[in-house]
Amino acid sequence: MQIRFLGQSAFLLENAGHRVLIDPFIQGNPKSPVTLEEALGWNVSAVLISHAHGDHWGNALDFGRAGVPVIGTAEIGGYAQAQGAQNAIGANIGGTVRGEWGSVTLTPAWHSSSFPDGTYGGMPTGLVIEMGGVRVYHAGDTNLFGDMRLIGDRGLDVALLPIGDHYTMGPEEAARALELLRPRVAIPMHYGTFPPLVGDPQVFAREGQARGVEVRVLEPGETTEV
Repeated sequence: MQIRFLGQSAFLLENAGHRVLIDPFIQGNPKSPVTLEEALGWNVSAVLISHAHGDHWGNALDFGRAGVPVIGTAEIGGYAQAQGAQNAIGANIGGTVRGEWGSVTLTPAWHSSSFPDGTYGGMPTGLVIEMGGVRVYHAGDTNLFGDMRLIGDRGLDVALLPIGDHYTMGPEEAARALELLRPRVAIPMHYGTFPPLVGDPQVFAREGQARGVEVRVLEPGETTEV
């Protein structure tokens, strides 16, 4: 699988000709390495949304109105459909949505969730994505919580974790989360995009590697393979 970091919490996953976009915050993202027009040309199979905040919901409707399935909580799916995303899919915590590209299971996250217009977005979630035998956990926006151990019991290849602090856990807490999640590889996200997000990825890398996890710090636009 190829994993491309797009800034903040946005990632493009590619495996066996399928592309999945997570939290597509492109327009308005000062760290985005691509334009919306470029991203709409990627022919993605699905757009996955961890929660409804603007820096995660982002350009979901642009993809949804073009026919790409937008997948999130029941509230996110319903909102997307009402706004013209004809193939939106609403699920809930513990549920799995499957497609030709693979599958995504919604997991808990400790945060909040509302759309930019104030509409309630349901519970915030993490996402466990399986594509071509590779299992990736995108934690969304969250703090450290004990049930991450249960997510880790699935056997994770990659964990994408927020480290920015202020709205989420910081790098030290994220490194402690690795003890519960036990991935082979960890990639930090949700830092440095806006002034409050002061978490240092090098601190996360040092603390994570001390726990035996390979940490890869990606610049927006960079791709890594797992």
